[in-house]
Amino acid sequence: MKISRSRFVRSLALASALAALPVVALPGFASAQTAPSADGITVYNAQHASLTKEWVERFTRETGIKVTVRNGSDMELGNQIVQEGAASPADVFLTENSPAMALVDNAGLFAPLGAETLAPVPDSFRPANGHWVGIAARSTVFAYNTGKLTQDKLPKSLLDLANPEWKGRWAASPAGADFQAIVGALLQLKGEAATASWLKAMKENAKPYRGNSVAMKAVNAGEVEGAVIYHYYYIGDQARTGGENSKNVALHYFRNGDPGAFVSISGAGMLASSKNKREAEAFVKFLTGKGGQEVLRDGDSYEYAVAGGIASNAKLEPLDKLQAPKVKPEALNNKAVTDLMTAAGLL
Repeated sequence: MKISRSRFVRSLALASALAALPVVALPGFASAQTAPSADGITVYNAQHASLTKEWVERFTRETGIKVTVRNGSDMELGNQIVQEGAASPADVFLTENSPAMALVDNAGLFAPLGAETLAPVPDSFRPANGHWVGIAARSTVFAYNTGKLTQDKLPKSLLDLANPEWKGRWAASPAGADFQAIVGALLQLKGEAATASWLKAMKENAKPYRGNSVAMKAVNAGEVEGAVIYHYYYIGDQARTGGENSKNVALHYFRNGDPGAFVSISGAGMLASSKNKREAEAFVKFLTGKGGQEVLRDGDSYEYAVAGGIASNAKLEPLDKLQAPKVKPEALNNKAVTDLMTAAGLL
């Protein structure tokens, strides 16, 4: 069949134009020609389920990658991954605190993350080896009853709560991963002897409750004068209920590099055994990027954004004003903490 010169020229021009079109790439993928896994990824999630749900919905909406979430607690899921080893079905592990991340990393079960995934997160919010990365943060505070304590009577340091005058006046949730992370920071900062002594005094002085929110309610009701918790329990109650469980409560920030000013890092890591590493890293990269951090800024988790230059929720005390102590998140040792707490009779 004879083709006219003009028709041939038009066809050649069209082919050249199509070749020049850009190839659209999904986050974490080489190009759109590399399709995401039909089964998506499995996330073992120890973060708050509502926050992870927001992350997952936005990520799937933006990338088309399906995410299946299995919820549990930090150490429960961390120990499960260690037991499962290379046979774990998890692609990504998310936590509320760092010790469970350190547990899995020390077992050699994380794959290194790419430079682009790590880059948005400051060095202080991730381990030096790049095997996992911080995705959110929460601050230790002393929540106190404003009808029972004035500011001049507040403890200057977390360590002050070991003094005899605080007997029966303060509370905590010693069985929870949150408080154990705080003790982990104390151990790293002050050493084993000082931590053991403080825990022994805590056994005498503090009233144990099951959960930070329960401890805060006890403060609000006047059962105790104060409690060591994380900041967002108070901020969240104020925002969602107008202070139903916190109307008589205010927050005291220890600052000054005190162990009580510890900022705990929520982490994300990709399992070395994952069969969907491109999709898994795409999810972690989303969390440390603009989209994941905007969920923290705009949502109602009231956890701190830690990456990408994204500001935290306006209701929060600025992160750079907390004067947190320098703690290596990868060195927080949960086993050493629970051994010390057990010896003190707290667990």
